Amino acid sequence: MNTSNTTVEYLKQEKFLVAVDCIIFGFDSENIKLLLFKRRVEPLKGALSLIGSFIKNDLNLNDSAKMVLEESTGLKNIFLKELRTYSDITRDPGNRVISVAHYALIRINELDIENVEEHDAHWYDFNDIPDLIIDHKQMVDDAINRLRDEARREPICFNLLPKEFTIPQLQAIYECFYQKKLDSRNFRKKIVSFDILNKTTRKDKTSSKKGAFLYVFNKRKFKTFIAKGNRFQL
Repeated sequence: MNTSNTTVEYLKQEKFLVAVDCIIFGFDSENIKLLLFKRRVEPLKGALSLIGSFIKNDLNLNDSAKMVLEESTGLKNIFLKELRTYSDITRDPGNRVISVAHYALIRINELDIENVEEHDAHWYDFNDIPDLIIDHKQMVDDAINRLRDEARREPICFNLLPKEFTIPQLQAIYECFYQKKLDSRNFRKKIVSFDILNKTTRKDKTSSKKGAFLYVFNKRKFKTFIAKGNRFQL
C-alpha cells in the first residue's frame, strides 16, 4: 500500500464534527427528573439543551461521555449507556455535526451542586420537559422509551436510588416510567419474592410516624437469581 496516496485520499474527504450529548436522569425520592442546561455558545445561545461536547482526538465516545458527566455533575462511575446516533444533515445550524447520545442515571443526593450550578443547570420533572434545541427532545424521548423497556427486564432503577431506600420509593420510579399507578401490595410482594434486597432495621419516617423499612439492593443475590434461570420482570 502506498502510504502517501492513502494520506492524500484521507485529506480529500469532507470533514464534519462528532459530538456526544448526555441525557441525565435523577430521582428525588418522589419524581424522576431530567437535568437540562442553558446553552452557552451560538447558535441558539441561552436555549435549554442537553449537556454535550465535541469529541476530542484522544478520547473515544464512551470516555468522552464520561468526561462530560464528570465535568457537569462531579460524579464518576455512574450508570451510562450509549443510546443511538443522530446524523440528520441539517440537525445543527452551526455545522455538520453527528451526535452520539448517551443516557445516565444518577443519585441526586450524591450530586455536586456547585458543579451543576456552575453549568447553569436545572432539574425538570419527567412529565414536564420543556422545548429543547434542535433534536434534543427526540433524544430525550428515545431515552425514556429505552429506559421503560430496560426497566422491565433489568434492575436499572436501583441506579436512581440512594444506597438505602424504601419499597415505596422504588415503586415511585416504576410508576414514573410506566406512567401509571401500581398496586402497592402486589408490587411489594413481587419485588420481595425475587429475594434480591437486604432489609435493614432502619426506617425512613419522613412521610409517616410509623415509617417504612429501608432496603439495600444486593448485587450478589441478583446474580444468583439470574444464574438460576429466573427472570427479573416487573
